[in-house]
Amino acid sequence: MINPNSPLGIFDSGVGGLSVLRAIRQELPAESVLYFADQGHVPYGPRSRGEVRAFSEGITRFLLGFGAKLIVVACNTASAAALHYLRQTFPDVFIVGMEPAVKPAAEHTQTGVVGVLATPATFQGALYASVVERFANGVTLLQDTCPGLVAQIEAGNLDAPETRAILETALRPMLEKGIDTIVLGCTHYPFVIPLIQKIVGAKVRVIDPAPAVARQVERLLEADERWNTSFGPALPALAVRPESAVEGSGTLRFFTSGKPDELANLLPQFLGESGPVEAVIWDSGGVSLSLRLG
Repeated sequence: MINPNSPLGIFDSGVGGLSVLRAIRQELPAESVLYFADQGHVPYGPRSRGEVRAFSEGITRFLLGFGAKLIVVACNTASAAALHYLRQTFPDVFIVGMEPAVKPAAEHTQTGVVGVLATPATFQGALYASVVERFANGVTLLQDTCPGLVAQIEAGNLDAPETRAILETALRPMLEKGIDTIVLGCTHYPFVIPLIQKIVGAKVRVIDPAPAVARQVERLLEADERWNTSFGPALPALAVRPESAVEGSGTLRFFTSGKPDELANLLPQFLGESGPVEAVIWDSGGVSLSLRLG
């Protein structure tokens, strides 16, 4: 029997999944959350499918070991490599993944030209191919992997000249070909939406997938009556950021396979909230995790 007051489990290769956590905090403020940043292996993009699958399974087991009632794979690369595998491996667990927002982009584009920013692993995965096949008929998709952008975001360099140069290189050719919509196929990228908008202008729509993921989590919790009831009846979605209405908000607990201080220092910038950050270590085979003591 699932305890409805158990936390949600969310993981990413680094800080990108905080964009999803931010949306979940806005939609479901009463829910407590365990967040795992696998910064010891970031970025996932250049890694093999097998590596990412092993990391994803290890992190999922770790979060379930702490009582997570639902897992959010807040990483497009991990979703592409491991989402189907995780659902097969943990058939009794609700697992929500990331899907490139090609469908809404194709439905709303006026020019018929859409830009997609994602990692190589996402573009090469069957999940992306399936979405394109189902929803992108008659739409031209222009793709770019934005090399180096994840590293810039992990460092907190959201408006640095180097970050702008990476985005300019990706977006200028797309603008010349008439894009009116941009799909963000990496959870790190919503943190540079302000910079993207400066480059492309207000007439180009940028789709952040995080709110849709939060709504899917909400639907699953509602359907299975897994709401957190610690504060009484399930709270409605907030119209303001959680830090402006923290009363009745669930707790946050953070884990990283990197340096805890580095993640802790970025939380106020990326999330607007903070919480304890605990270090974890991978075993020698990179398939299981344990808390680092001391």
